[in-house]
Parts: sequence; C-alpha cells; structure tokens
Amino acid sequence: MINVGVIGTGMIGQDHIRRMTSVLSGVRVCAVSDVDAATAASVGERVGAAVHTTGQELIADPSVDATLVCSWGPTHEQYVLAAIAAGKPVFCEKPLATTTEACQRIIEAETAYGGRLVQVGYMRRYDSAYRALKAVLDSGQIGNPLLMHCAHRNPSVPGVYEKDMAITDTAVHEIDMVRWMLGEEIRAVRVLVPRRSRNGGILQDPLFLLMETAGGAIVDVEISVNIRYGYDIRGEIVGEDGTAALGELSPLVVRHAGQVATPVPADWRERFIRAYDIELQEWIDGIAGGVPATGPSSWDGYAAAVVSDAGVSALHSGERVPIALMDKPKLYAAEAAA
Repeated sequence: MINVGVIGTGMIGQDHIRRMTSVLSGVRVCAVSDVDAATAASVGERVGAAVHTTGQELIADPSVDATLVCSWGPTHEQYVLAAIAAGKPVFCEKPLATTTEACQRIIEAETAYGGRLVQVGYMRRYDSAYRALKAVLDSGQIGNPLLMHCAHRNPSVPGVYEKDMAITDTAVHEIDMVRWMLGEEIRAVRVLVPRRSRNGGILQDPLFLLMETAGGAIVDVEISVNIRYGYDIRGEIVGEDGTAALGELSPLVVRHAGQVATPVPADWRERFIRAYDIELQEWIDGIAGGVPATGPSSWDGYAAAVVSDAGVSALHSGERVPIALMDKPKLYAAEAAA
C-alpha cells in the first residue's frame, strides 16, 4: 500500500483524493495540506488523513511515501524541490513550475539526485483515444506525419481567465500532447488572431496556434474558450498515406423526436475522467514496483514551459518565435521527444 500525501485540497486535489479513496487500488491518502486550513481539516477528517500546516511538513512526514502536488502553480517549485531533497516520488499537476528558470532548477535537482522522481500531470497521454491515435501513427500505417489539426474548445472560462492563459493554461495540453504524439520537439510557434467572438467579452477569443516541429511537421491548434455548446477536444493527423483522428465525442447516440444527437461533454472532468484514473493508477503501480516515475517528466514540464513562453511572446508580437531548449540531460535521454 502506497501512502500518498496531497498538497492542495481545492477542486483538482479533492478530485484526486476521491479517486484514490474510491476508484484506485494500492493507495491510501495518509496526509493533506492546504493554505486554507479549514478546507484541509475538513478533507482530512473525511478521509482519515493527517492534516499538516505546510507542504514541506507533509513531505517530511515519515509516513508519506509519495506526494501529490495540486496547489497553486507558483508554489509547485518549492514542493517539487522539497520532495526531490527528501528522495520521495512526486506527482505534480501542471504546470511543473511557472517559469522556465524554475523548471531548470527542478531538472538540476533531479539530475543531481541521479534518478527520476518527478511526474507531471499531462493526462492526455493516458486517454484511450489519444493512445489509440498514437498506436496507429507509430505502426507506420499512415506514413510519416505531415500535419496535425487540433481543437481545444471550452464552453466558458471563469472571470479570472486572462489572455495569456489561452496558451499557458489551455493550449499547453496540446503542446505536451504534440511532443509526445509525434516524438519531436517544437522548434517555432506563431499565433494568429481571428475575429473576436461576442461570447468572449474583453478576452481575445478564439486564437489559432501554429507550431513547427523539429522534423518539419506543422501543427495547428484552434483555441476557443467561450464556445458555449460544450467541451470539445479534436485531433487529426495527416500522414503520407492516410489520416487518423480522434473518434466521436461520446459513445452514446440518442435518436428522439426526429433528431439524432451525440452528447457533448460538459467539461474536462467528464471528457478525461478515465485518463485521470489511469494516469494515477500507473503512477502508483510504478512506485510499488520500484519505478517511481515513467510518465511525463521534468524535461517534459520544462519543454512545455519554454514553448508556452514562446507562444505568449508570439501572441503579443504577432511574429514567428523560434524555440531553443537547453541541452537534454542524460537522465531524460530515453524519452520520445528528442
């Protein structure tokens, strides 16, 4: 049984706690911590977990085997570094850190430790549809990938959502997915600004992201975050010998009153609920088997941060922005995107 401590008991933290206490196997939530002490106390009482005042205190708790970081993004670096210093596996929800420099410090610490301890929460790699799409691509059935078309559509976003978040909070999932799917780093990015939707208020919505990979593939991402009708994630790869795309939004088709309808997911939790389950179960199983991190790594978190920063720069400048990554440490050399 792996004893996991959860730092951050907000929406995603509580969802993961629910998952670990009622869906997954081989895991127990033994400790929690949050800046909102009342929420942490309430959650801790509900699941029978110890409540710690700080994340660092939770990580130092000898009963905690591994840590799940679900707190506010700017706090991620300190908790991930503390977990590495303690030699404990840590699963960090995206972003790994909020600056490129912070991601580099994490890479340096993990490299100095001499082994992987960090996994970043890019759950699309665990979605059955994306995995099936990658299997087709990797089989060579459609030949080399030339283009990939993506769409990331939200019904709405909260009032705190800002212009840059279309890249750093929304399209970052496509950024990581594309690197994993195609097995190549992203070398340049542009952002095109179409006519503004009346649903977006003062927000520039939608946006159109164009990425160039190291191997010469072109990837476009439509980012629409106030499209109203539902949460709609799309992806199609155009290869030399054919195409492959994600399937329908829902396995359910309703025929009623002279109409045929396919329900659209309401939000990301509905669309990717099984991906989250698989992601954490594989992480837990890895720890139990002595392999603490096999999913998205500190390098993946760093690369996503660099591309996101370039995307924000392209959004504001209107220019094509080249991307240069630091030399990849040997610790991450076996990863697909190189």
